[in-house]
Amino acid sequence: MSTATRAADLPPQWGLAALGAVGLAVAAALAGYAQVHPGDGAALTTLGFSGMLQMKSWLTTAAAALVVVQLLSALAMWGRLPGVTDAPGWVTGLHRWSGTVAFLLTLPVVFHCVWSLGFEDESTRVLVHSVAGCVFYGVFAAKMLALRLHRLPSAAVPVLGGLLAGVLVVLWFSSALWFFGQSGYVSY
Repeated sequence: MSTATRAADLPPQWGLAALGAVGLAVAAALAGYAQVHPGDGAALTTLGFSGMLQMKSWLTTAAAALVVVQLLSALAMWGRLPGVTDAPGWVTGLHRWSGTVAFLLTLPVVFHCVWSLGFEDESTRVLVHSVAGCVFYGVFAAKMLALRLHRLPSAAVPVLGGLLAGVLVVLWFSSALWFFGQSGYVSY
């Protein structure tokens, strides 16, 4: 029996414990690395943007926009979207691909956060952002594992998906919206 088969056959409480352990381990590893590797603030790449903060803000904004697609497609798939009784077959593909693209958009952001900036706690906003960034990847890892464990409570994947979306919104509010407000794109 393979390890994956044994993990999929765990009782639900062990599966939930595994999700929690994986999520905490990923978040703690990111926080630990970012804490011991205080960055110098230099961008390794800007992907064509005028600076690192601009890149991080716009990529996070694009990922946050895809969270709306994720939320609507998940509601449609789970039969919870008002006015939609049967979701078309393409909704599942839309959900998977919009999630994949959103995740890929966050990779240069987290790389620069962890490598170039490090874990910061100079203000409440920055501390919330640092913690939320680490939690985001912990929840992502837990959600991806939850998709493979079959004996979990039926609410596990939707709850983790909702938590993932919520944490990304916190990240957007604590970084991109703040940046756009500082640079004059928006005021609040």
